[in-house]
Amino acid sequence: MSARPALGPNASVEEILRALDSGAIRAAEPDAQAPSGWRVNPAVQSAILGLFADRETRTWDFDGIQFRDRVGLPPKDLLHSVEAEAALAAGKPWRVVPGGTSVRAGAYLAPGVTVMPPSYVNVGAWIGQGTMVDSHVLVGSCAQIGSRVHLSAGVQIGGVLEPAGRRPVIVEDEAFVGAQAALLEGVLVQRGAVIAAGVVLTGTSRLYDLVRERVIVGTLEQPLAVPAGAVVAPGVRRASGQFATEHGLSLAAAIVVKYRDERTDARVALEEALR
Repeated sequence: MSARPALGPNASVEEILRALDSGAIRAAEPDAQAPSGWRVNPAVQSAILGLFADRETRTWDFDGIQFRDRVGLPPKDLLHSVEAEAALAAGKPWRVVPGGTSVRAGAYLAPGVTVMPPSYVNVGAWIGQGTMVDSHVLVGSCAQIGSRVHLSAGVQIGGVLEPAGRRPVIVEDEAFVGAQAALLEGVLVQRGAVIAAGVVLTGTSRLYDLVRERVIVGTLEQPLAVPAGAVVAPGVRRASGQFATEHGLSLAAAIVVKYRDERTDARVALEEALR
C-alpha cells in the first residue's frame, strides 16, 4: 500500500487537524502485512495528545450556537471545509441532522456519512463512505469506522489515546452494530460482522463460537477480533466455583450464533432513503 504523509515532530495544531480532517493521516489504517490486518500510527495518537496539552480555552460561535473548548480542539467546520465541498461535488454530501450533535475537528467524515442527533464524534475518529451514525452514538477518539456501516441508536465506540500505539476500536466495512452495543478497548469487528443489540465487547473479552466450536480470546497486546461475517448475540455462561454453583450464578457472554447469510442481510439492511 502507498505510504501516507508523515506527521513531522514540529507540525502545528492547524496542520495536525487539517491532515486528520481530510483523512490524509489516520490513527490506524488497513495493512495486509500486519497480524490483525491493521497498522497503528502512534505518531498520530501522540500528536492528538499534544492538542490537549494547551489548556487555554476559547469560544466558537456558529450561527448563535456557542461552543467553548481547548484551543486545539475546535468544532469541525461541516459547511465550509475542503472535505465538505468535495463530498458535495461528488453528489454525496454529509448529513449531520440538527439536534445536539457535536463533531470535533480532526475527525474525518467520508462522503455520504449520516449523523443523527444527538451524537458525538471525537478527534481522530475516521468514518467511511455511506455510514449511518444513529442517535445517541459515541464514536470515540481515534476509532476507525468503515464504509456502509450501521451504528444503531445508543452504540458506544470507545476511544483511545494512551499509551500511544495501542490499537483503537475498529469496525470494518459493511458491519452492523445493534442498539446499545458497546465496543471498547481496541476490539476489531471484521468486515460484514453483525453485533446484536446489547452486546458488550472489550479487548480482553471471550467470544464463544458455536458454529466453529472455538473460543476466541483477546489480550491487552492483541485485542479481540470478531471474525468477518460473524453474527454475535448476547448470552450467558455458568460461573465456576462452588459458591457460584450453589447460587446458580451466570456471567454474560458473547456468542457467535451463525455466520451472515441472505436472511441476515435482509434483517440488517438499511433503506437507502434513510442515508
